[in-house]
Amino acid sequence: MKARRSVFAVLIIGLTASVAAAEQHMMQPRVPADKLADARALTSPLPDSPEMIEKGKALYKGKGTCVNCHGSEGAGDGPVAAQLNPSPRNFQHHGFWRHRTEGEIFWVIKNGSPGTSMIGFADQLTDEEIWALIQYERSFAAGHGSEHDMGPRGGMGHRGSREGMGGMGPRGPRGGMGGCEGESCDR
Repeated sequence: MKARRSVFAVLIIGLTASVAAAEQHMMQPRVPADKLADARALTSPLPDSPEMIEKGKALYKGKGTCVNCHGSEGAGDGPVAAQLNPSPRNFQHHGFWRHRTEGEIFWVIKNGSPGTSMIGFADQLTDEEIWALIQYERSFAAGHGSEHDMGPRGGMGHRGSREGMGGMGPRGPRGGMGGCEGESCDR
């Protein structure tokens, strides 16, 4: 009986460590430190519109090939995701949007993500196409968390104003991008 408890305790500790590592990976910036300030200063020149989201959707599933790694619903579970280490970003996760600006996301799509399988698309997508992709990718978070308190002003912020969104306006149902509340939120 004592041996069973020990094995059970080891399994629980291992599972907890795995979840914590996955969360740490989710929050880790992917823009090199010497480029981070410039990336965070970037804002989308595109209007927030259903047309831009549709353009982004077509790029995500087509020319951008994003669906292969990030999956059809943006959960990081595309057909090749299991072969990648670290795993692709989950655009449904509220923490993903709370802890980075649209400029950081733009920089990673354009230049790639050092230490991951994310390649840069500067030679395949125009800047406008990358901004449209970002508008579509944000739609994955709708309904995954609350619409309140989405992070620091320099981050994606609250969806209700462009300034708090790093230049991004309202999206999705309820005007919320997904945030977190209560004990499950790791602020």
